[in-house]
Amino acid sequence: MSALSGSRTVRRAGALVFLLVVWEAVSRLGWVDPFYAPPPSDVAGVMFTLFADASFWMHLEATFVAASAGLVGGLLLGIVLGFAAALSPLMADVLEPVMIMLNAIPRVILAPLFVIWLGIGLASKVALALILVTVLIFFAVFSGIKDVDQRLVERVRTLGGGRRVLIREVYVPSVTARVMGNLKIAVGFAFTGAVVGEFVASSRGLGYLLQFAQSTYNAGLTIALIVLIMAFVLVLFALAERLERRLLRWRYS
Repeated sequence: MSALSGSRTVRRAGALVFLLVVWEAVSRLGWVDPFYAPPPSDVAGVMFTLFADASFWMHLEATFVAASAGLVGGLLLGIVLGFAAALSPLMADVLEPVMIMLNAIPRVILAPLFVIWLGIGLASKVALALILVTVLIFFAVFSGIKDVDQRLVERVRTLGGGRRVLIREVYVPSVTARVMGNLKIAVGFAFTGAVVGEFVASSRGLGYLLQFAQSTYNAGLTIALIVLIMAFVLVLFALAERLERRLLRWRYS
C-alpha cells in the first residue's frame, strides 16, 4: 500500500512539474501574454518578495486569526445545534428550516451584510467563516444522530440506559466520525469565509491583498496569493487528516 501511495505521489508531482514547465515555456515564447499569465518563475519572485516584506505576515496573521476563530466557533455551534435538533423535535422544527435556507443560498453573499452590521474589522470575517462551518457541521451532526441504528438505541434503553448513556456511548461515537470526516471541508470553508470577507471590505488580510492585486491588474500578485492560500490550506488539510487518523484510529487499524 505504501509503495502504491508513493508511486501515486511521484506521478502527481511529475504532472505538476510538467505543467509548470509548459506554462513557463509558452509564456517565455510569447504564446501567452505574460501580463495576463506571468511565468511561474515570475510568480515565484513575487512570492519571495511577499515573504521578505514584514507587512505580509501581518496580513497572513489576520486571515489565520479570522479563519481559526470561525472554524472553532462553527465547530462548537454546529455540534451544539446539531445535537439540539436531533434530540428535540421542537428544536428540529425551528433549526432545520433555518439551516436548509442557509444551505440553499451561497453563504458568501452574506459578506456585504456582515460588513454593514459588524464593520470592516475582524468580527465580520469571523461571522462569515462561522456561518459556513456551522451549517456544514450542523448537518453532519444532525444526520449522524438520525442515522444511528434504532435497534441499537432500543437495546441500550432496554438495558436501562437513559439519554446520557445514549449520548455518551452511541451518539457521540457516531457524531465524532461524521465531524472528523468533514473537518477538512470545514477548514476550507473557514478560510473561504475569512478571505471572501476580507476581499469585500477590509484593511488587512490575504483577501485584502487579493482585492488590491485585482484593482491594480497585477496578475502575478494575484496568482502568487492564490497559490499561497492554497498551499496554506493544504497544510491544514494534512494536519486535519492526521488528527482524524489519531482520533479514529480504529478505522485505520
